[in-house]
Amino acid sequence: MSEEILKSSGNVFLDMGYSPDEAAILQMRADLMAQLRKAIKTKKLTQTKAAKLLGVSQSRVSDLVRGKWEKFSLEMLITLATRAGLHVSLKTAA
Repeated sequence: MSEEILKSSGNVFLDMGYSPDEAAILQMRADLMAQLRKAIKTKKLTQTKAAKLLGVSQSRVSDLVRGKWEKFSLEMLITLATRAGLHVSLKTAA
């Protein structure tokens, strides 16, 4: 059995067959979730303390740390990142 190794485009969602626009949004959501999880871990916050900081319920923090990306819009993740003290910016490239 032979395995084929494919070069990544740099966006796993694009590689999985999502349209370019949907893949870009999914990648942004994944990146923001990863940064939020990292911030919670770095600050050694419990889910309860993270919920207070972010202004959401503990169950929403649980969804966040468990990577349930389908439950968060890009707009909500930007809001949460800002509340966590992260600087969010959008960069484009040709």
